[in-house]
Amino acid sequence: MKKHDLHTHCINTDFQGSILVTNGSQIEFKQAYGLADRVHNISNFTHTRFGIASGCKLFTAIAILQLIEKGCFSLDSRLRDVLPLNHSHFHESITVHQLLTHTSGIPDYFDEEEMDDFEDLWKERPSYRMESPADFLPLFEQEPMKSTPGERFSYNNSGYVLLGLIIEAHTGITFTEYVETHIFESAGMEKSGYFRMDQLPDGTATGYIGLGDGLYKSNIYSLPVKGGPDGGAYTTTEDVHALLDSLWKHRLLTKESTDLLLKPHVESSTGTFYGYGVWVIKDEGKAPVYSLMGLDPGVSFRTVFIPEDERMITVLSNCDDQAFSLMTFIRSTVL
Repeated sequence: MKKHDLHTHCINTDFQGSILVTNGSQIEFKQAYGLADRVHNISNFTHTRFGIASGCKLFTAIAILQLIEKGCFSLDSRLRDVLPLNHSHFHESITVHQLLTHTSGIPDYFDEEEMDDFEDLWKERPSYRMESPADFLPLFEQEPMKSTPGERFSYNNSGYVLLGLIIEAHTGITFTEYVETHIFESAGMEKSGYFRMDQLPDGTATGYIGLGDGLYKSNIYSLPVKGGPDGGAYTTTEDVHALLDSLWKHRLLTKESTDLLLKPHVESSTGTFYGYGVWVIKDEGKAPVYSLMGLDPGVSFRTVFIPEDERMITVLSNCDDQAFSLMTFIRSTVL
């Protein structure tokens, strides 16, 4: 790996964040850049926690499959049978599988085909009141269906909110408690958690939104105060690799369930498919590559696992878009 090229690129582009590249058990590159706190001039470190936005959907998918393994319900179970919702307009045929694959057709509380500013959501419903999956229901449960269940892929945060509510209904504990106990602790993700944005622990990066002309603002008013089933946890590059290592070694799920999670269930765009909480990239003549990604105001996250050579690449950033552009550089130039 061309370590010098990657380091030089990060310096030249003013990258803000943390990078970890491993090949099997060997660390190929591990470095952090920029500031975790611009007000107090605190640097990012390789052990700094970053938000990962929608990268958290994998946690929700793992949790659902764990409950399926216990016999609580099945992938074919209907939403109406596993989570009674008395006041919604959701189609009665929606299944757990469709929620996991973004094919349920339910309305999305943040529809990326119609909205582009996440802050607009909180004009009438303050972000500091959004603390649990149930808090999001009023944003979408009375809206009409967007499409017929199973008809097409349409990325959908609301579907994962409902999956979180299913987890709570069948475990008797909060969604975040379940994930922190049955996934984070089981995988050895010692620094990860669903922390409130107004109570971030030491060693956590503040997310920053670029305003132009070298100016930034924090994302404290842009996101829900606490993450949940569709995104918002904090983690480190090492914890991400610990998670994927545990997943591939079947410490979190059986081999059968892991294979289902990684299966390319639905095509989202040419050559890109969605499994359960994970993206599957299939280039002709090449082995599949698995990816997690997340993008929120002041948050960008990409991780790629290449089974062919057991290489994992994780990029966490506390600035918009930077993880995506850096991952493109790494995969096209450095590797």
